[in-house]
Amino acid sequence: MARLSGLQRDVLSLYRKCLREIRNKPETVYRAEFQKHLSVNKKDFSTIEYLLRKGNRQLELYATPGIRNIR
Repeated sequence: MARLSGLQRDVLSLYRKCLREIRNKPETVYRAEFQKHLSVNKKDFSTIEYLLRKGNRQLELYATPGIRNIR
C-alpha cells in the first residue's frame, strides 16, 4: 500500500469522524458531501484544505447535542 500524504491522512481522519458521528444522529449528509467533491483533483491543495476546514467546522456543529436533524 502506498504511503499517504498528510493531506490524504487528514481527509481520511475527517471521514472516519463523520462515520462515527453517523451512529449518533438520525439523518446525515456526510457521505453525500464527500461524494459531491470526488471530482476535486488530488493536486488541488488549496481546494482540499478549504474543504477540510469546512468539513471540520460542519462536523463540529452537527456533533453538538442540540442538533437533531441534518438536511
